Amino acid sequence: MAHYKATDSKREQFRRYLEKSGVLDTLTKVLVALYEEPEKPNSALDFLKHHIGAAAPENPEVEALRLEVAEMKEKYEAVLEENKKLKAKLLIHERTFPLIP
Repeated sequence: MAHYKATDSKREQFRRYLEKSGVLDTLTKVLVALYEEPEKPNSALDFLKHHIGAAAPENPEVEALRLEVAEMKEKYEAVLEENKKLKAKLLIHERTFPLIP
């Protein structure tokens, strides 16, 4: 009987640990999302991995990299636009002053 109570006590401690750390809440939310999904995914495990990863708090380094990627995308778009304008100017100059061999 004492062995049963020790096991039960460990389980209860573990359950409280999971509850305090937010694991139970996160798992519940993800499982509810899976349950409410109109078209069940082929892989429930992949669904859980994807949604649990999305629910995890962001690492500051990851957030910094996201910002850097966003800035680089903006710069890339600006360079593409500048390139387009320069090509148009070059075409005009080539038509105005054709190279004579």
